[in-house]
Amino acid sequence: MKFSTKEDIEAPIDAVFDMLCDFEMFERAAMRRGAEVQRTDSKTVPGVGMGWRGAFNLRGKRREVDIEMITFDRPNEIVLECQSAGLLTTMTIELVALSRTRTRLMIAFEIKPLNLSARLLVQSLKLAKTSMTKKFKLRIAEFAKSLEERHQRA
Repeated sequence: MKFSTKEDIEAPIDAVFDMLCDFEMFERAAMRRGAEVQRTDSKTVPGVGMGWRGAFNLRGKRREVDIEMITFDRPNEIVLECQSAGLLTTMTIELVALSRTRTRLMIAFEIKPLNLSARLLVQSLKLAKTSMTKKFKLRIAEFAKSLEERHQRA
């Protein structure tokens, strides 16, 4: 199952990519929402091999995930692979410079079940795909707007 959307941001591609590489900000945001996040690597600069272990509650169950950066192509693309109990999720973030001051952000999530219970979960998600797609696009639009505002403040 795949979700994807794109948003245009009034900021140069390098500035947008640098904001996307502020992983500590994302870690803090996840912790504010009740997740536990730990880095699993010792890299000091962003790149392939960066990793995180996370744990959070979802639908009354404790979920654990391992996230690894599998592609890091400055300033064009970041691909993260997330593995949890029975699910493999790939998140692709692509940037395209539309002009010197405008960047297109394209984000795609692909969820693949690895076992029968995960397959049932994905099947139930497909029933709600329309509403989930709307929420996904709205959240990405809000995120893009926040990046734009952050760039303007800088």
